[in-house]
Amino acid sequence: MGQAHVTKHLFVTGGVASSLGKGLTASSLGRLLVARGIRVTMQKLDPYLNVDPGTMNPFQHGEVFVTDDGSETDLDIGHYERFLDRNLHGSANVTTGQVYSRVIARERRGEYLGETVQVIPHITNEIKERIIAMASPDIDLVITEVGGTVGDIESQPFLEAIRQIRQSVGRDNVFYLHVSLVPYIGPSGELKTKPTQHSVAALRSIGIAPDAIVLRSDREIPEGVKRKISLMCDVDSEAVVAAVDAPSIYDIPKVLHSEGLDSYVVKRLGFNCHDVVWGEWDALLEKVHHPKHHIKVGLVGKYIDLPDAYLSVSEALRAGGFANEAKIEIVWIASDECETPEGAKTHLAGVDAICVPGGFGIRGIEGKVGALKFARENRIPALGLCLGLQCMVIEAARNLAGIKDAISAEFSDSGTPVIATMDDQRDVVSG
Repeated sequence: MGQAHVTKHLFVTGGVASSLGKGLTASSLGRLLVARGIRVTMQKLDPYLNVDPGTMNPFQHGEVFVTDDGSETDLDIGHYERFLDRNLHGSANVTTGQVYSRVIARERRGEYLGETVQVIPHITNEIKERIIAMASPDIDLVITEVGGTVGDIESQPFLEAIRQIRQSVGRDNVFYLHVSLVPYIGPSGELKTKPTQHSVAALRSIGIAPDAIVLRSDREIPEGVKRKISLMCDVDSEAVVAAVDAPSIYDIPKVLHSEGLDSYVVKRLGFNCHDVVWGEWDALLEKVHHPKHHIKVGLVGKYIDLPDAYLSVSEALRAGGFANEAKIEIVWIASDECETPEGAKTHLAGVDAICVPGGFGIRGIEGKVGALKFARENRIPALGLCLGLQCMVIEAARNLAGIKDAISAEFSDSGTPVIATMDDQRDVVSG
């Protein structure tokens, strides 16, 4: 009999600061391993108490990414899908809210048989179950990103869970990758390693010793700095990888490969695979850096001060451009500016297409309707997403069907509703 298939696990943690690009680092490594013939899936652990990001302010958390099964997930799931070129499901995003809701529900049903329910072991066991559930006979590696920063109170149950996973699936089947910032101090002209040393020390204090470290910086990191981090953090010198800012997020796999990260992971986890096949990715990079066409898309929204609020939409638009050898220039337009015909004309004249993404609440609705009216009357291709599609229906009802007070029941009780709240959402909306 052949040896039983074992799905291996790679965990990505972050230190020093948030928004370092853990998701893009994990996605890029996943892409490299897929290009080596390894079957990879990915997961994000988010340490907030919300059940999902669907009702979170995009200014605070960025945009929601909707998966194939309709789940509202973190925007990093969109990066995972685009880089791996595979559809993921709601199980790819685990939040503290989901975990606690499940544990409390099980306690209420008496499933713990009167035990005192605690963070350890009950919460950590629930987290481990969700991580291990990603494994299957057709998956060789699960890459799991732990949101937040090492040292955050909220992240502690997740870090404890991934520490225990190594005991559950075997030490040779788990790899810990730590992403850390190496800040540059202008007056002294130095790259400082102390924040990374402290971050790794905090990780080691809870029982996790990173197998590799990715150093984020806005400039080249000298070999001497990498050797120092290797020595002080007790990591192999070949496992200290520099990831400097790249012209495009799609260049990151090349950056990590040039530093040898994928080779080290393959060796450390014992995968028997071929070298990276670049054909498909090189073809994409050719389209990214040498497009044949230029298209201006007006993105009409109310959170435009923070581009991350519409990150999934903007990246999807750009990906659509790559498929058509076109560079997509996104023109950010505040929906409030398009309430009047004059305002819509001023801000939308010259765009080749219009996209109206989702949102929450009644503010900005009239501006979105005004923008869509301008698009329809001037035969400009328009795409409405979520609330944007509702606004399309409202605009058509008002100006084509003669229902002058048409509105959606989702955000207003006045007027004639042309869109109803789904039955399974009534309790959510009403609280």
